[in-house]
Amino acid sequence: MRELPRQLSADELAELFEGRTHLVERLAQMEDPLGRAPEVIERLSDDERLEALAAHPAIGGGGLSRRSAAEQGDDDDPEVLAELARLNREYEERHGFRFVVFVNRRPRREILEVLRVRIDRSREDELDTGLRELVAIASDRWERG
Repeated sequence: MRELPRQLSADELAELFEGRTHLVERLAQMEDPLGRAPEVIERLSDDERLEALAAHPAIGGGGLSRRSAAEQGDDDDPEVLAELARLNREYEERHGFRFVVFVNRRPRREILEVLRVRIDRSREDELDTGLRELVAIASDRWERG
């Protein structure tokens, strides 16, 4: 496990968060960026929050970064992938942003259950949850190297 340095560059943070967003730019200006991410997120506009979530790849989708592909594992069951695609679309239509979850090396089949539960929650709860999950993913990526 790696200890977090006092500061991370925008490029380092962009790799952890899957893109160079307003969130990443603000965090790059701070000491303890991952620890302070929740307070920075509170000060972001709704559009900037959505931008941070949109930078993260959809679970089970194509075009994954090397890191995301490794984290999502190799559960390529066509039925699971089809259901993930369907539920991801339904989630985005309902909430207006991408479903983000800290996979934590769980198989995609388990993530289906998480998605089924979260899809019926309020937009506000899901926005908060998705952003917390995004920070958890970035923190785990940093610790694992």
